[in-house]
Amino acid sequence: MYSQIIDTIKQYDTIIIHRHVRPDPDAYGSQIGLKYILDHNYPQKRVLAAGEHDYNMDFLDFPDIVEDDDFEGALVIVTDTANTDRIDDQRYRSGAKLVKIDHHPNDDDYGDICQVDTKASSSSEMIYELFTYGQVEENWSMPDAGARLLYAGIIGDTGRFLFPSTTQKTFDVAGELIKYDFDRNELHNGMYEMDRKLLHLQGYMYQNFQMNEDGAAFVKITKDILAKFEVTPADTSLLVGSLGNVKGIKAWVILIEEDSEIRVRLRSKGPVINTLAKEFGGGGHPMASGAVAYSWDEADRVIGRLKEICAKA
Repeated sequence: MYSQIIDTIKQYDTIIIHRHVRPDPDAYGSQIGLKYILDHNYPQKRVLAAGEHDYNMDFLDFPDIVEDDDFEGALVIVTDTANTDRIDDQRYRSGAKLVKIDHHPNDDDYGDICQVDTKASSSSEMIYELFTYGQVEENWSMPDAGARLLYAGIIGDTGRFLFPSTTQKTFDVAGELIKYDFDRNELHNGMYEMDRKLLHLQGYMYQNFQMNEDGAAFVKITKDILAKFEVTPADTSLLVGSLGNVKGIKAWVILIEEDSEIRVRLRSKGPVINTLAKEFGGGGHPMASGAVAYSWDEADRVIGRLKEICAKA
């Protein structure tokens, strides 16, 4: 399949790469990392990264401004996005051909070419595998900027190699990427340093989360709490893994109140929770998923179902 993707890339003069809304390092890493690889190896092509920029990703890179006319006759590649509803910039439909490259469960089998590998730690790891095919078949080389982005995506989606999705292959890929010239220290600081107000909110979470005897935990962050700590809902994405340090915890949900919905962020140290996310219109990985609730009553039902899952685990 990777060979087919490379053959397809060669056929188009304009390539537009998309990723999911509310981007994380793997979304930017796979999307913009691929952009740098294609820019480097096909300088005659026009390669663009679409989507709305998230200022939390300033330390990584920035997407491009993409006009409607750019999609005419273009190849569209979507990375790290399980379903079409979550693709950032719905103009992805306007291209001539669509390619999906993703490591989430393939619940939405979209695209003319669909490369999904749920065993991959990240979509960035998959882009590196695509690169290795291009290296052999088309003599591709890796730019330093591309290696930096892919490395960031891998350590972001593996929680610095702590998550079960980390494999021997993941370490091998990371070992190859650190051979390139980029400042890992600076990159790690950008990914994991937090503003003081966010640390204060983290302290609130530690003081106010609730956990039952089965290891199911939750914390509610209302709009009032966000305002008190001067934190946006997007900022809280950096705190999702915080409760994983709690002894005895099996799975947890962080509920963040936004203007018209409640963001549901689920994480687990064992029980499968993406099935729970699907019950509430979401999805994701077995140990890391998300969904949306539209009232606190519905959010309480998420908590109730999480407790049931942990009781059976």
